[in-house]
Amino acid sequence: MHSARDRIEYEPWLEELETVADRLELTTEARSCAADLFLTDVPDADRSKRAVLAASLYAGSLVAGDGRTQGAVADAADVSRLSIQSRWKELLESAGLEPPRW
Repeated sequence: MHSARDRIEYEPWLEELETVADRLELTTEARSCAADLFLTDVPDADRSKRAVLAASLYAGSLVAGDGRTQGAVADAADVSRLSIQSRWKELLESAGLEPPRW
């Protein structure tokens, strides 16, 4: 659970997360999980936030059983697929979840 202050501080990024989630037609559960993952590990540098946002959406969709491909999320978020590939497992681990081992 994240504080209201965190949600207020990162409101523009959470709005962007919702915009990208709309493009992907993600479920409410996937969006909620993605927002929690994003808030768990928001980077300091603004230039890294979009990549973490995309990785959070990808991982959140997996956790919620509403999985999308890394490519689809990357396209919707305007990042490279490699940006997602290099971050999503760490996001799950930092949230105390075990990434799949496929």
